[in-house]
Amino acid sequence: MKMIQDTADPEFHRLRGFSAGRLTIGDRHYAGGVILSGATLLEERLPEAAAGLGRGHGELILELDPEIVLVGTGQRQVFPEREFLGTFLSRGVGVEVMDTGAACRTYNVLIAEGRHVVAALLVD
Repeated sequence: MKMIQDTADPEFHRLRGFSAGRLTIGDRHYAGGVILSGATLLEERLPEAAAGLGRGHGELILELDPEIVLVGTGQRQVFPEREFLGTFLSRGVGVEVMDTGAACRTYNVLIAEGRHVVAALLVD
């Protein structure tokens, strides 16, 4: 995925690129999944596959008080278990599941709009 130059506020975490097995956030590369918001980056908190996402992961994401949650499930879209998705739906928080490339693009658009988005990104 190719990204365009970002001239927005440098205090926010911006996704610069994604390829199989690797995310680029700012100037750093990440080989594992991350939970990301404009101001927060949590490494090594996610399973390798969407099937491993559970209520505990959802609660961790909710601690960041998101307006909307994006779940990037790797190279292809795979829906996580109901328990994980229900964590958000029961609290009235929107959640979208997509492949990680699409989640990265959507995250950048929403951050640029000033939305409080949290992305859980797997990198399979």
